[in-house]
Amino acid sequence: MSTEQISDDAPLRTRRDDKSGDLAFVGRSVTINRPRAELFAYWRDFQNLPMFMENVEKMEFTGSDRAVWTIKAPVGTKVEIETEITEVVEDSSISWRSTEGSQIKTEGRVSFTDAPGDRGTIVSADIGYTPPAGDLGRAVAKLFMAEPNIQARHELKRFKMLMETGEITTPINHR
Repeated sequence: MSTEQISDDAPLRTRRDDKSGDLAFVGRSVTINRPRAELFAYWRDFQNLPMFMENVEKMEFTGSDRAVWTIKAPVGTKVEIETEITEVVEDSSISWRSTEGSQIKTEGRVSFTDAPGDRGTIVSADIGYTPPAGDLGRAVAKLFMAEPNIQARHELKRFKMLMETGEITTPINHR
């Protein structure tokens, strides 16, 4: 994600396609009734992310701004992605991209802005990715509820629950 793209006024998710034509963009936002600095600090400590990102199996740090993520994928498979932080604006945003050799090309930004009327913070996640196996891979991921757009929505909901209540509730299946 170039600095030019990051600084645009429109969210990345509103774009029809990336300039290079190889990334699909998705994004979601949620309002969380907590201060912006608190939410940013929690997210910035990347060891916290698996607490609400249910598909993150493990994360190994390979440098101060690099990590290898092992992510659960459809049909019992796993994907490894090495990412690097490309920009951090304190209490405002964190941007990243995958490194060469990752199984999936991805880049994105999570941003934190004050919600109007003292209602907390709007947390927005904008993610660009190349689906493995192209459109077929995207269709399979959607079928298994593992497509990034679906994951982003669920992860932000879990983040909201965790930050507002201290726990993530899960539905009970009655048989």
